[in-house]
Amino acid sequence: MEGEDGWGAPAASRKRKFALDDLNQDLLERVLSWLPTSVFFRLTSVCKRWKSVAESSTFQLACSQIPSRDPWFFMVDSHLNQCVVFDSAERNWKTLNYPPLLRLNRNINSIPVAAHGGLICFRNPSGHYIVCNPVTGSSRQLPPPPQNQSLHAIAMNSSSASDHSYKLVLVYGELSSLAFRIYNSNLNLWEEEIKMNRKAENLDKCFQADLDDDDETVYFLSMTGNVVATNMQRSPSKQYSSVITRNDTGEEIVYFLSSSGTVVSCNLTGKLFFEYPKLLPVLSEYSIDIVESNGELLVVVLSEFLETASLRVWHFDEHMGGWRQIAAMPPAMSHEFYGKKVDINCSAAGNQILICINSGEICRYILCDLEGNEWNELPQCIKEGEAKEFMSAFSFEPRIEASV
Repeated sequence: MEGEDGWGAPAASRKRKFALDDLNQDLLERVLSWLPTSVFFRLTSVCKRWKSVAESSTFQLACSQIPSRDPWFFMVDSHLNQCVVFDSAERNWKTLNYPPLLRLNRNINSIPVAAHGGLICFRNPSGHYIVCNPVTGSSRQLPPPPQNQSLHAIAMNSSSASDHSYKLVLVYGELSSLAFRIYNSNLNLWEEEIKMNRKAENLDKCFQADLDDDDETVYFLSMTGNVVATNMQRSPSKQYSSVITRNDTGEEIVYFLSSSGTVVSCNLTGKLFFEYPKLLPVLSEYSIDIVESNGELLVVVLSEFLETASLRVWHFDEHMGGWRQIAAMPPAMSHEFYGKKVDINCSAAGNQILICINSGEICRYILCDLEGNEWNELPQCIKEGEAKEFMSAFSFEPRIEASV
């Protein structure tokens, strides 16, 4: 029945046609800022107006107000001078334009060493650092850092996207006397070196008695009859990998793996460092890596025991004074890696951990969802008819507004 208010009118006639072009520039930019980055770049070919939005400073400001973006994983293989990423939202592989600054002769074969927010840091063969936004290709070479001996960790941290600032942290020195130095992007300089003191053991016997023992390599006979050294051999891109977190009291902490596979914690605010207890006995065969997930340190370990392999994720429980397992790959999946002498290299974003598993026989990429303890193998990345073999990955948010 049709009433005076027109509710009986045909539905089609009641609908108001709406087009994005009817929006003023400010509203259009706000709407487009919510699009996934890959979708936005596809839509820039729609019209000149939309293409001009990408270069607008007010649009980049609108993008910076988006709390988070689904992560992309920057993949690293033996051919360094390329940009291949895995899009966790669309579940596909993408090839990006390689930043022009990295194509210069002096920067050829630069290795990615750290990432945070929308930026990735590369280290060139001369030991200099280049910070890039892999989405836009914008890049910047940092001033040469003071020469540091025994570099252990390179960590990157950025402030809020709207602040457009970041810092790079280098941790170096002997394991009995560590120091760090910070690059400040706001000032475009390396700050003064800060020495750290070894923290007194306050967890009774949980921590090892002496950090100096890490300098000694232990050799033993493995189950397979091979001589194994406890000093780890890591992928070049993960040689200095570390994670940086901020605890409840606002203290910044850098974690890295020592040469013997133990986790070292460096409190930058308190200028203290210590070593966590080992996860497994010294005479064990395993591969280990560390990641940051939702502001916490996690340790990923692939180990062999009783003729099978297991891949588990651990978190250190401060109250218990020990490691607690929080996730484990299904045995049917992990058993495939037994006896293959695989190396794992990991990268995390939120509740997701991407694990690159490599050996002479196997090359796999597993995405673990910690919230549901789900483990899924990624499809192969086929380029020019051949499957790529990646050694490691770095997670970042695809943000076109991230400034170098």
